[in-house]
Amino acid sequence: MSATTIRYEDVSVGDTLPELPIPLTVSLIVSGALASQDYTPVHHDKKAAQEAGMQDVFMNILTTNGLVSRFVTHWAGIDAQVRNVNIKLGTPNLPGDTMTLTGEIKDKDDATATVVVEIAGKNSWGAHVTGTVKLALPQGA
Repeated sequence: MSATTIRYEDVSVGDTLPELPIPLTVSLIVSGALASQDYTPVHHDKKAAQEAGMQDVFMNILTTNGLVSRFVTHWAGIDAQVRNVNIKLGTPNLPGDTMTLTGEIKDKDDATATVVVEIAGKNSWGAHVTGTVKLALPQGA
C-alpha cells in the first residue's frame, strides 16, 4: 500500500488505475475461502468442484471482494476510506489463470470528497468481477 494517499483534488473523472494482474493459484483460492470461513467444498476440494461441473476449485465471492478492495486501496493509499463496495461475479476464477483488475474513476462528489471507481477483473474466460467501489479521499496538502 502506498504510504502517500492520493488527494481528492488530484484525481479526475476518467482517470484510470494501474492494472493489477493476480496469478490465480490453488493456495490463493483455498486460503481465501478458509480465511473467510467459507467451507463450501467447491472452494477447497477439487473432486467436489469436478462433481459440480468445474475442472478445479474456484474462488469465492469474499476472496474476490477482498482482492477488489486491495486493488483500490493500494492505489489510493493509507488514508483513503472504503465507503461502499458493489460487485457482481461473472466467470469463475480457476487455478492456473490470471485475473487482471482494472479501474476508472467514474464520479466525484465534492460535498463528501468521495470518488466512485468502476472496476473489472478479467481472466481468460472473460469478466470475473465487475462493479464499483466508493472511496473517501483526503483533501488539501
